[in-house]
Amino acid sequence: MKRTIITGTGCYIPPLVRKNEDFAAGSFYTEDRQLIEQPIEEIIEKFRKITGIAERRYAPADMNTSGMAAFASKLAIDDSGIDPETIDQIIVAHNYGDLTPHSLQPDTVPSLASRVKHLLNIRNPYCIAYDILFGCPGWLQGMIQADIYGKAGVAQRCLVVGSETLSRILDQHDRDSMIFSDGAGACILEYKETTHSGPGVLGVSMRSDCLEEVSFINFGQSYSPKEDTGACYIKMKGRKVYEYALRHVPEAMKECLDRSGIPIGELKMIFIHQANEKMDENITKAFYGLYGITEVPEYVMPMSIHWLGNSSVATIPTLFDLVNKCQVRDHLLHPGDILLFASVGAGMNINAVCYRY
Repeated sequence: MKRTIITGTGCYIPPLVRKNEDFAAGSFYTEDRQLIEQPIEEIIEKFRKITGIAERRYAPADMNTSGMAAFASKLAIDDSGIDPETIDQIIVAHNYGDLTPHSLQPDTVPSLASRVKHLLNIRNPYCIAYDILFGCPGWLQGMIQADIYGKAGVAQRCLVVGSETLSRILDQHDRDSMIFSDGAGACILEYKETTHSGPGVLGVSMRSDCLEEVSFINFGQSYSPKEDTGACYIKMKGRKVYEYALRHVPEAMKECLDRSGIPIGELKMIFIHQANEKMDENITKAFYGLYGITEVPEYVMPMSIHWLGNSSVATIPTLFDLVNKCQVRDHLLHPGDILLFASVGAGMNINAVCYRY
């Protein structure tokens, strides 16, 4: 039998570290552009307790989204040991294209996938390069599409990348700006022969809610009443996103695991979108609760948000690469381990993938 198997991983972790205390010199405003009178040190500490974020990474001025994507891709290709000319598809998930520092004009033509193919110097004209705009779950959506193309006999080998430079689209007067960061993660997916108990994608689940949920994460003006440039920044209705995620992500995770025919007791590790530590913990708790389990197993959910922040489409592939290469304490993978990937983001979109390592 054949399955879609991850044969190589790679990531790019930007070198510029911005700690929580680096925001202390600024000022934050509410959505209706009123100054938040609370001492900024208290705002930052409350933020840390809720999100778990102590620091985040920003890309240097000479690195853009496609550059980070190409760097992570090269590592994934080397890890897999394949000839890059044999890649059938390059799928790059992002949300804002290439952004130069101090410019809010997204650059998306040509596509970032085309730029990655160019940077990798892949000459094969039948290696098809295209982008995915699917919010934070974009990398997982790319993984799902690679699986579908493999089963259809269209593409046997795909490079799937998630890359983002959110630091260049932030409103520094919005508390939520402290959540976001930059980075890139990539993997090589090959549709190839395996055994019934061998590795590969076992099942998927997807949903999109685009009625009142469509603007929960959006593009909007600065919260500062002093800024009237017309520039737009990433915006989020935090409470609504939290409530939506807590209600629907556990359902999608359960649907995915059940479709895969895997008992909950066999699940080894959950790679969930690193958006908010408390939210991720509560999603995981609610997921196990759907099976009547009140205690979440220890070490089931590796986390990177404390030092990497939320890099959108890059969070899961970056975290998976770190765990895959034994760089996350107390989290080791072994052949046969059952993994569950899950993400939620703008759209609002959710997807989940069950994978045997």
